Amino acid sequence: MPFYNKQGLIPPKRHTVFNNPDGGIYYEELVSREGFNSICSNLYHLRMPTRVKKVDEFHLQEKIRASSAHGNKHIQTFLLKTEGDAVSGRKELFFNSDLSIYKCHCVEDMTYNYRNGHHDEVIFIQSGNGLLRSNFGDMEFGSGDYLIIPRGVIWNMVLREEVHMLITESYAAVETPPRYRNRYGQLLEHSPFCERDIRTPVLGNPTDAEGEFLVKVKLQDGTQDLIYAHDPMDVIGWDGYYFPWIFNINDFQPIVGGIHQPPPVHQTFQSAGYVICSFVSRPFDFHPDAIPAPYPHSNVDSDEILFYSHGDFMSRKGISKESITLHPMGLPHGPQPGKYEASIGVEKTEECAVMIDTFKPLHLTKTAIELQDAEYPKSWIE
Repeated sequence: MPFYNKQGLIPPKRHTVFNNPDGGIYYEELVSREGFNSICSNLYHLRMPTRVKKVDEFHLQEKIRASSAHGNKHIQTFLLKTEGDAVSGRKELFFNSDLSIYKCHCVEDMTYNYRNGHHDEVIFIQSGNGLLRSNFGDMEFGSGDYLIIPRGVIWNMVLREEVHMLITESYAAVETPPRYRNRYGQLLEHSPFCERDIRTPVLGNPTDAEGEFLVKVKLQDGTQDLIYAHDPMDVIGWDGYYFPWIFNINDFQPIVGGIHQPPPVHQTFQSAGYVICSFVSRPFDFHPDAIPAPYPHSNVDSDEILFYSHGDFMSRKGISKESITLHPMGLPHGPQPGKYEASIGVEKTEECAVMIDTFKPLHLTKTAIELQDAEYPKSWIE
């Protein structure tokens, strides 16, 4: 998120001697995007951040495309069992060359640190709460939060209860839509959210410890275990434009109109190859002849993922909390029988959903196929 932030202790000038009053100096680390040509932050450590003691196991994670007929699908992710932590408990459901989409029902704290080396992550918290600990500081999270964790951030999670989450792992940077920003990066007046809605890390005291500390580094084809000679949460200060942040879906201010508005008005994030939209409770269209239900449409350049968080979904029946529908390119979709007509005259909707539109076809995994509602493609028959 491109605005300046500063936490802890930093020297007056970058790349200069920063004396540690206990002896020696603090060590600077630049974390930057696109080489040295995009946003960056400077972190200051008790020790050099490069002190890898051992290159340990590599865990290969192949992406396997399951065979599946082309059709509209309902994936019942509420049936997933609870296991593991926020990383080990992930179940991959969909992927293409731009992103992967996971569901995770977890209850364990992470006993190690994690760093995604090749992807940005957007984690939507469906339920539960806990603490995201990172080398930039701590952030409390709860239901409805989007956790945006750029690649290169070292983090772990402490859970206070069982947490259900939807995870998007992106091969390109995750950004706010450019049409919401001025040329300086500030969110504009017509943006459905602003900087006041964004929570940033609070840096506490650094961890000063030597020993063996596991950091799991996620790569495109697996995870590399690295053993550090000190706790990497040893940051005493940082500043810059690059950091993890949190935005709650309930702070999204919906854009409404006289007639039904297309999905781009709900857009919240974007990356190369996909967008993420937030559907929240809102007044319906106010034209006297408006039909609030979405019109049937063939979005011929997108696969549409819709994650139903909670509420009353006026265009669809047979859907539960944590259902996911996939409406692939090449097929029309829209309200189910009777829902189109029944929406006429309705004044508002009480719903919460996350939509992911991809611009390349999505592949399903075996896990997604096993959770499939086989009768869903026929649900438009009266």
